[in-house]
Amino acid sequence: MKRIISYNVNGIRAALKKGFMDWVNAAQPDVLCLQEIKAMPEQLEPTFLESLDYHHYWYPAEKKGYSGVAIWSKKKAVHVEYGCGIDKYDKEGRVIRLDFEDYSVMSVYMPSGSSGDERQAFKMTWLDDFQAYIDTLKKDFPKLIISGDYNICHKAIDIHNPTRNAKTSGFLPEERAWVSQFIASGFIDSFRAFNELPHQYSWWSYRANARAKNLGWRIDYHMVSEPLKDRMSRATILPEAKHSDHCPILLEIDG
Repeated sequence: MKRIISYNVNGIRAALKKGFMDWVNAAQPDVLCLQEIKAMPEQLEPTFLESLDYHHYWYPAEKKGYSGVAIWSKKKAVHVEYGCGIDKYDKEGRVIRLDFEDYSVMSVYMPSGSSGDERQAFKMTWLDDFQAYIDTLKKDFPKLIISGDYNICHKAIDIHNPTRNAKTSGFLPEERAWVSQFIASGFIDSFRAFNELPHQYSWWSYRANARAKNLGWRIDYHMVSEPLKDRMSRATILPEAKHSDHCPILLEIDG
């Protein structure tokens, strides 16, 4: 069994100051997908990197203190793919993929459109481009797990106030429709394959005591390609981990 955890840490250096490594050592993921690392490896303590009990692969944004993804793995990858080959996204450090013998794992940090119309347009273009990229990629890598912060709630059950947020970036009809068609293209929302309950969230605003009140959004996903469907054994959210405004999400697969 493999434990794959995805976590938007909202700054790896900040998370480390909040006991992040104690949590990692307790959770023992086989693969840990990180988003919004907001740091380059050289900005981290060399002794910390040397002490990691993981092979660690980093793809930071060119802009310091912004975006960036990473994957840590107990097993060395057969191949590591940095970026998606589209310069405007790769400059922002949004995609990294590890290939193993029998499956591949991608850590993805999809753009947010919450800062205004320009970034919302960028996000919508990304969604189209990402779909095309994955459609092509799946031909050579059909056993694919795409883990990360999608910055979209799919359905009303995935957000605390769907009516009030109906015109909010992250819950716009066109964004939700994109998630539906992405799943229809051959993916499984692994969490919903195991859990149909409401009030299950992975991100909370820092405002208005939202986390304590569980006024959240489920915007982090392990999307699992159909050829891996029978290997999924468990998927859950881990809200007790509090190193970020997100919490980690867990997927377990057999083999």
